[in-house]
Amino acid sequence: MNISLLKDYLSLTKPRILFMVLITTAMGFFLGGIGIYSIPLFLYTLLGTGLASAGSSALNQQLEKEADRLMDRTLERPVPAGRISEKHAFIFGISFTLIGVTLLLIKVNFLTALLVLLTSVLYAYVYTPLKKLTWLNTLIGAIPGALPPVAGWTAATGQVDTGAWILFWILFLWQHPHFYAIAWIYKDDYAKGGFKMLPVVEPDGKRMFRQIIWHSFILIPVSLLPALFGHSGLIYFIGTLCLGLFYFSASILFVRTRTVESARNLLKASVIYLPLLLILIIADIGF
Repeated sequence: MNISLLKDYLSLTKPRILFMVLITTAMGFFLGGIGIYSIPLFLYTLLGTGLASAGSSALNQQLEKEADRLMDRTLERPVPAGRISEKHAFIFGISFTLIGVTLLLIKVNFLTALLVLLTSVLYAYVYTPLKKLTWLNTLIGAIPGALPPVAGWTAATGQVDTGAWILFWILFLWQHPHFYAIAWIYKDDYAKGGFKMLPVVEPDGKRMFRQIIWHSFILIPVSLLPALFGHSGLIYFIGTLCLGLFYFSASILFVRTRTVESARNLLKASVIYLPLLLILIIADIGF
């Protein structure tokens, strides 16, 4: 296999999404286990979750190949460009997903494997087709996007309790400004691909801007709940409060200016938010 083909298969995994999945899974493990009490268990959790995430991303691209051919930002992806066949993308996606889930089942626990399988199915076979049907795809798509930290929590604890649900809501709320910023930047492309993103359905963006403000605002108190419930301490509380205000400020700036530049700044703020949140968790409770 040559280097260019390896790069194409790597792109099937959507490395940026994969990175965020690993960050949020680690976040759940750290908080649930109050640090890393078992390095092998932690690594198996990340490996299994990462493989399943890579697989579901490949399935997403296999299913969206026709739409991807119509959009400038995606037409050079390996499947629509013909460098990887639809069949091979499907085999790659299914194989990685099943290997990841099986690894979690054997080395971690049943509940974590089930949550990761549910995440993959919702992403590839619910969220993906909904993008062509309704603007509510963003709302529904935020569910699988919020499950990785829950899987990390269950890997460390073996159960879903209050802390896991708090992490779910943090990620659920965080995703809306993140994805709406992307939708605004690429709204013309999404329209070409036939996707029912909110700024495509409602070009004035009024409802989208309300969604951004409310979700980024509610994220602030929700993100502080781990400290209030005793899962983290003062470092997390102060740091997360600052992060939340930073994210909310970027949202307000975007809503006021409604420019592509401010949308990109909001997107950057969202990408900065999650790694810094993990760093705060580590700084607060240690390894």
